[in-house]
Amino acid sequence: MPNLSFNGNIYHCAEDQSVLDALTGHGVPIPSSCRNGICQTCMMQAVSGELPAGSQNGLKETLKIQNYFLACSCHPQADMEVNLPAAGTARKQVVVQNIESLNHEIISVGLYCEEPIDYRAGQFISLFKEATLGRIYSLASVPQHDKHLTLHIRKVPDGRVSNWAHQDLKAGDIVEISAAAGNCFYVPDKKDQPILLIGTGSGLAPLYGIARDALEQGHTGPIKLYHGSRDARGLYLVNELRALADRHDNFSYIPCISGEPVTDAGYTQGRALDVALAEIGKLTGWRVFICGNPDMVKTARKKAFLTGAAMQDIYADAFTLAVA
Repeated sequence: MPNLSFNGNIYHCAEDQSVLDALTGHGVPIPSSCRNGICQTCMMQAVSGELPAGSQNGLKETLKIQNYFLACSCHPQADMEVNLPAAGTARKQVVVQNIESLNHEIISVGLYCEEPIDYRAGQFISLFKEATLGRIYSLASVPQHDKHLTLHIRKVPDGRVSNWAHQDLKAGDIVEISAAAGNCFYVPDKKDQPILLIGTGSGLAPLYGIARDALEQGHTGPIKLYHGSRDARGLYLVNELRALADRHDNFSYIPCISGEPVTDAGYTQGRALDVALAEIGKLTGWRVFICGNPDMVKTARKKAFLTGAAMQDIYADAFTLAVA
């Protein structure tokens, strides 16, 4: 009879009993709804132990890689240690390595950690100003390529963390961060699949990491990155992305301006989402990553699905004032 380790306690799991039934049967509150593997409310993460066949059915590849599973569909054959998705928020101290201005409202913050951080390009971490005050920022760095963790932080009016980062943070400071989390990252399972990346503002951060990560891992399908801003001042890493496109025939970078007339031939007039859909058309078979303004993200997810992208292939992060 296998044992389940959860929150430091050991619970017995009867033969052919699900993780959900075993834990709730012992009085452990586990979120659940349909109990038949459809709603995914009971999703948990395996810390150790082998996941039985069928326990990850219906989950995105990014979740499978992180050992997430559905508790109602998981019937352990051996001992397992499990957590809820919200677990794993251990903090680490890191040193601010450098701070660089990317444009008039966004800075790049490089963080050095003596012990390597386990993360994937495009995931996010929390940066803490104080013990109880932190904000979420996506990682623009690529673990196998960059020495430091890199965040793109946009200055938000009255943003307690973003204003601190822009005004007070300096190289050499020691700050706390959380473990990396999130499902917006590249998985090399279909290297010939076309990839669409759409972002606005500092939503470029995870897309910059994802694009470079995919290319580093030998992705062969087309990768198209559309970054949008109201004016040219809001765009950044333009030269770096153009250079990346020059080095890789399958990577395209399209900077888009929506709020003023385009006077530079290197820019495209219009919103990034509209430009992308006009140029590509149907998204059947595409993998889509969307990051930035929450209204744009909501609209883009819907339009990507309606133009053929499978819901399993749409990954999205929204950036709001509440997390800046």
